[in-house]
Amino acid sequence: MRDCLNHRAGFDRVLMTVAATFLTVSASSALAQDQARSSAAELAIEAAIPRPEPANVPPPTASDIKLDATATVQDSAKEPAKEPVKAEAAPAPDKVETKPSDVATTPATEAPKSETAKTEPATTEPAKSEPAKADTAPAAPAAPATAAAPAAEPVKAASSVPAADQPVADKLKDIIGAKTSRHFDRKNERAAIEKFYGARDFAPVWTQAGSLTAAAKGVIARLKDAASDGLNPTDYPVPDFAAATTPDALADAELKLTASMFDYARQAQSGRMHWSQVSADILYPEHPVDPGEVLAKVTTAADASAALDSYNPPQKLYKELKAKLAELRGQGSGPVIEIADGPALKYTPAGKKQAEIVVEDPRVPQLRSKLGITENASDTRYDATVAEAVRKFQNSAEIKATGILDDKTVKALNTPKRDKQIDTVLVNMERWRWLPRDLGVPSLGDAYVILNIPDYTLKVMQRGQQVWTTRVVTGKPGQHATPLLTETMKYITVNPTWNVPPSIVYNEYLPALQQDPTVLARMGLKLEQNRDGSVHISQPPGEANALGRIRFNFPNKFLVYQHDTPDKNLFAKEDRAFSHGCMRVQNPDQYASVLLNIAMPNEKYTPERVRSMYGKSEIDLKFPTPIPVNITYQTAFVDDAGKLQFRKDVYGRDATMINILKNSRGKDLENIVAHSQPSYSRPATTLPSGVAVANNGGGFGSSGPNFFERLFGAPTPPPAPVGRRPQRVFTR
Repeated sequence: MRDCLNHRAGFDRVLMTVAATFLTVSASSALAQDQARSSAAELAIEAAIPRPEPANVPPPTASDIKLDATATVQDSAKEPAKEPVKAEAAPAPDKVETKPSDVATTPATEAPKSETAKTEPATTEPAKSEPAKADTAPAAPAAPATAAAPAAEPVKAASSVPAADQPVADKLKDIIGAKTSRHFDRKNERAAIEKFYGARDFAPVWTQAGSLTAAAKGVIARLKDAASDGLNPTDYPVPDFAAATTPDALADAELKLTASMFDYARQAQSGRMHWSQVSADILYPEHPVDPGEVLAKVTTAADASAALDSYNPPQKLYKELKAKLAELRGQGSGPVIEIADGPALKYTPAGKKQAEIVVEDPRVPQLRSKLGITENASDTRYDATVAEAVRKFQNSAEIKATGILDDKTVKALNTPKRDKQIDTVLVNMERWRWLPRDLGVPSLGDAYVILNIPDYTLKVMQRGQQVWTTRVVTGKPGQHATPLLTETMKYITVNPTWNVPPSIVYNEYLPALQQDPTVLARMGLKLEQNRDGSVHISQPPGEANALGRIRFNFPNKFLVYQHDTPDKNLFAKEDRAFSHGCMRVQNPDQYASVLLNIAMPNEKYTPERVRSMYGKSEIDLKFPTPIPVNITYQTAFVDDAGKLQFRKDVYGRDATMINILKNSRGKDLENIVAHSQPSYSRPATTLPSGVAVANNGGGFGSSGPNFFERLFGAPTPPPAPVGRRPQRVFTR
């Protein structure tokens, strides 16, 4: 009976185990089906809601049932219990592997201690392979958005150009990017264009939505009025913007206007022709324009026309010539004055045996007005003032300068060669473009010296006013013409030694020695022959020295300077072109004191103090700040009374320039012409017998100082000028 009871108890335990297993499998299956029917959103909501504690307890397993240790069926009961667990535990994860979010929310993962939970890692395998997460993860589409940012950059940059101008900007970019020379044949201009338009995304500057901007209108107005500046408007063509109706045409017109603006600014500042085209004895400093600066200045100015006009010379004398040019072209105001025919009028100054003779004539007031004499305008007397004005007019009109008002002079006064006068004014305006924009030195109150060769006058200027003036003698026409130049006066030499220029030594003095071996000794000149056979001739300081008592030094390659002279009589002549190229000053002691007081105002120099230095030894007075010296050629200028004055073209510079301009070779005129440079060589010479040689062959050898070094003390002459366009060079 007891055994029966024991077997019954064991059987009951087996039944309980089977029932528990069945309940576990049924509950898991039902839960999986409920979860499969739930959406991801529903599961997320359910996961966020707290559940009662029993809900988190895993279902009972066979291990939770305590079997009797004395039962004889213990081993047989274990085997059936294990097989259902292995057989039924695997299908549960298979039903939820398509729902990765279910794995994250199922309570089964929170029971690490259960035997069933130990097999749960198999249910997380689908979560490790996440191909379906691309649909829901936000990080995946974020990468393309970040990569697209650089592609959006050009769109952002292009937005700075108005939509209406974008097609023109695109065309400009294509044309400029091609780096062609169709519009710009100068490298610096092409570089300026690329930089300027590139910085503004190639947006046009002369048009907006196809209409001209204010800057464009100002530039066009200035280009069309180029004739008033003495320039040729045809050299600066203005494109027809009205006919430009396509982006291609507008882009082309844009660059053509820019090119014309460049040409105008360049020629207004530096001239239509380079000075080397005219003569070998001209040397002015270069002052080319910067195309980039022109673009920036003109396009940003409140008045583009005025900004472009500012490249013309700023000097007062240039502006006065411009006003007179307008009058000569019939654009000025005022009545035309005609001088009536009548008897010849002559003024006779007082002499030793006769009194002054002054005639009267009713035509004289008109004559005074015609000649710009404002003093005693209604006076009918033909006095010294009127006679001098007539003489100057005759000289400028290439009539014999007698000072007598005769029929030929009256005809010239009434029917001036207006076209010739216009041409003369034009070439004088052109020469002003060669000069530096700042003639003086700011630290000395803009002080400078300006010498006008055709007028034979020298002026010292400071703070825009004339400080002092004097008469000068200049070089003879031809090979002894005084050069045109700008240099700086560095010092004054009192009691100078005259080192005779090689040209005079070999062309004049040595041939004279062949005729008279004693001629140099009688002139007070000293001859030295160096070991290499070359000859140097000099004259020691003294009253009879050819340079007089003072020499004014501004070292230059032409070996010219200003100086005193013992021959004072030439200053009384009307035409004073008599020297070998140097400039003789009428009152050198006054000139020296004026310059020294500008350079060293605290020293209080006077002409008397300067003269007190006269003696037998050289004295150099150096300027702390050099003073600019400008040698000019003004055959047309406006005098202090506002009268347009003309002077004789003594060196033929006007004729040469007029011919060049009328037979223009275009922009080739801006090229530099290479000329032979001055030579300082001293060839070996055989002297005739009887010539007194100071050093008897003991002088310098071939390595001795050349003439430039003897004269100015400089190691070498100044270098040849650097042209504006070295790529095209003409030679003579």
